[in-house]
Amino acid sequence: MYICMCNAVTDHAIRRAVAEGVETFAELQARTGCSDCCGACEPEARQCLREALETKRPVLTFLPSPA
Repeated sequence: MYICMCNAVTDHAIRRAVAEGVETFAELQARTGCSDCCGACEPEARQCLREALETKRPVLTFLPSPA
């Protein structure tokens, strides 16, 4: 589904950006151009980003750090 019509950013593109390391709305805007034109999509884009971050698999932290 399209989230940002101005820049043709889909919910899939937002989830992919999160999977590739995006963690903030500013990073999302820089990566995709989402909500940098008219701004009408900002609430929905933020919600999609939030949901993608919540469902992102946690990083394994129980492994020892290299010496």
